[in-house]
Amino acid sequence: MMKRIFLVEDDREIAKNLSLLLHAEGFMTAHAKTKAEASEKLAEQKFDLALVDISLPDGNGYAVCTEIREQQDIPVIFLTASGDEASVVTGLNMGADDYITKPFRPRELAARIRAALRKSGQASSVFQFCGLSVDTAGGIVKKSGREVFLSALEYRLLLVFINHPETIITRERLLDELWDAAGEFVNDNTLTVYIKRLREKIEEKPSEPKIILTVRGMGYRLGRQEG
Repeated sequence: MMKRIFLVEDDREIAKNLSLLLHAEGFMTAHAKTKAEASEKLAEQKFDLALVDISLPDGNGYAVCTEIREQQDIPVIFLTASGDEASVVTGLNMGADDYITKPFRPRELAARIRAALRKSGQASSVFQFCGLSVDTAGGIVKKSGREVFLSALEYRLLLVFINHPETIITRERLLDELWDAAGEFVNDNTLTVYIKRLREKIEEKPSEPKIILTVRGMGYRLGRQEG
């Protein structure tokens, strides 16, 4: 299911934007603003990967990286200021799996995260049902072996169903999910269009859907999953 990303970043605006980006890419996030807060969350929760800012108000990301290594066997990617080569070398020498400099391109960060998860063996499994396969680690969707290209919102919509396979999902909930992912308002009519487009791309017979089913008067749910 959804992989949990531990974000340690003191800049509220960067953290907010990162959380939205990661959510849109199909990840769950937990955020800590300081080294002390990071220590508390590490003791309470398990994560699949950590994104750690090198500069923190009560210490530095290196100490957080050391603590992560001691408590959880997960990849660590450092977030660092542009051109700070010394910080990068120090981080890699301490065992960081990767680093990315600010400002970063969203797609690049998502790709780095998925690569680190694959390398560590923490990558999500491939979900398969009704001739459709979804590799949530690589962000690749295939129908009958051929890759299907989805827009960011179409992919996010599909992920909502995959991550809640036994749940009837209301239109209101889907609107909330898509609004978060898009960073803009998505209305009820737009949702109908996205459901229709997604079915046209992933269903064998869009008029008789087997993957995204309509539950009259309630919403939608995922069809029966194979394996």
